[in-house]
Amino acid sequence: MIGLSWVTSFSEGARIQVRVQPRASRNEITGIRGDCLRIKLTAPPVDGEANKRLTKFLGQVLRCGSGRIKIARGATGRCKLLEITGVTEDEVRRLVGDCCQKRV
Repeated sequence: MIGLSWVTSFSEGARIQVRVQPRASRNEITGIRGDCLRIKLTAPPVDGEANKRLTKFLGQVLRCGSGRIKIARGATGRCKLLEITGVTEDEVRRLVGDCCQKRV
């Protein structure tokens, strides 16, 4: 996925490349670096806790619920490819942008 945009379309929705930093002080999107959306999570990377927190947090940001977010690749690593059904690439860009602007 090197050189690709952090968000792309697929037949059922959008795919997002993320890099997760577990055990942070709060859940937040910290920006886009290269081809990854960077996200800090409070959960530790133990027993899938960080993955659960990631899908719940992004479900809130994207207003779609965690059940529509699937970890397609990278379940045990920091770099992940997520598939979100029922949302477009443009919606993802807009909602993530809105979330980042609220922080500033």
